[in-house]
Amino acid sequence: MSPWPRPPRPASIIDLRTLVPLDLETIEASVRKTGRCVIVHEATRTSGFGAELSALVQETCFYHLETPIVRVTGWDTPYPHAQEWDYFPGPARVGRAFLEVMEP
Repeated sequence: MSPWPRPPRPASIIDLRTLVPLDLETIEASVRKTGRCVIVHEATRTSGFGAELSALVQETCFYHLETPIVRVTGWDTPYPHAQEWDYFPGPARVGRAFLEVMEP
């Protein structure tokens, strides 16, 4: 049983196995279907691949997006080995991002 309620609209999770070549067609199809995009990655927010991915989605899917793209990333700090689980995007931060993009 999932801790999250069933989303009020279609949702899909895309796990990018490679960044080159990037499967932009699958991402575009998902954004066209849902009208939303949440990007989750472990790297820092600044200069992370999520920023490039966000720009690509914005360029190719602008007229299909119903809400701004949300990125959930590691913090813009040096990587703290002793507190790595607080650094990585965890279920609480990802869940808040999903709820944010689902608001009408």
